[in-house]
Amino acid sequence: MSDGVKADSAVQLLSPEGERVPDPRYDITLSDNELRGLYRDMVLVRRVDSEATALQRQGELGLWASSLGQEAAQVGSGHSLRPNDYAFPTYRDHGVTWSRGVRPLEILAMFRGVTNGGWDPVRAKCALYTIVIGNQALHGVGYAMGIQLDGTDDAVIAYFGDGATDEGDVNEAFVFASVFNAPVVFFCQNNQWAISAPRERRNRTPIYQRAAGFGFPGVQVDGNDILAVMAVTRDALARARSGDGPTLIEAFTYRMAAHTTSDDPTRYRHAEDLEIWRLRDPIERLKVFLARQGIADRHFFNQVDHEAADLAVVVREGVRAMAEPPSSAMFDNVYAEPHRLLEQQRVRLREYEASFVDGHAS
Repeated sequence: MSDGVKADSAVQLLSPEGERVPDPRYDITLSDNELRGLYRDMVLVRRVDSEATALQRQGELGLWASSLGQEAAQVGSGHSLRPNDYAFPTYRDHGVTWSRGVRPLEILAMFRGVTNGGWDPVRAKCALYTIVIGNQALHGVGYAMGIQLDGTDDAVIAYFGDGATDEGDVNEAFVFASVFNAPVVFFCQNNQWAISAPRERRNRTPIYQRAAGFGFPGVQVDGNDILAVMAVTRDALARARSGDGPTLIEAFTYRMAAHTTSDDPTRYRHAEDLEIWRLRDPIERLKVFLARQGIADRHFFNQVDHEAADLAVVVREGVRAMAEPPSSAMFDNVYAEPHRLLEQQRVRLREYEASFVDGHAS
């Protein structure tokens, strides 16, 4: 069973009941428009997520990794970045990519198999999804070291899950970031499951405490509290910009859906656990706060719901309208410059396809 609302040391500014909680270590001041915008983004990201799950079940997507329940951790940290900061997400960080201006259909194109990437990472300042567990942490540190050499005050945030902290890539990224004092924030979404392996089977101490062994600070935050996530992430990014090096953030949250659409979580976790965490839903938490503070009313919430329904139509129709790329597209964007061997392979494929008549080889 999960151990409740949050870990004892986790930063929390908004209780599960939607009440403001004072914390002398962190604070944040947001305008009413900003607060409404955060709610809207989480609702829309969740709707994209639910539509993508349905599309996969209908055979329109090859696979889908849900972010259900992790919207506050993703949207909150993503909105803490400056325009020139760079994000290195995992394959389920749809709230992060949304915050960086990546369009949903650009994400879904990869899961439909019509593109190897989906969006321009330079434009979005957001790296493409990577399936190799944890290697984006190394990419993020490398980019951060480049920023350091350029002498800018930009920063990097690298995302990974709790299971990825067992990988060599993540720990090697910690070493490089510490030794070179790289301007990077490591953001671990501890959703308590590495596929079917529960958190208590993989580590005996909180993840954020591992940072001390590498020589930089770690902090645990209630990952379902978008205000706390933003406050902690902003603080860590400011620390990186000022030359004080990396920070490890452990966002304590819960994966409310399956690991991916090929997974059946009922085989390894208790239904009671899921019900406990439904009461900690990050969207409902902010909604209650907005309503109680008079920041948003029923008209606003209905308006967001209508916008989400319209977005769902765009997603469904857009995915089904995606054209299959020509087979020769596999050679595009492999190398930055023309490559003789690659061109030879492209010619052979063209000749092979030309040998078919009515779908049969001549």
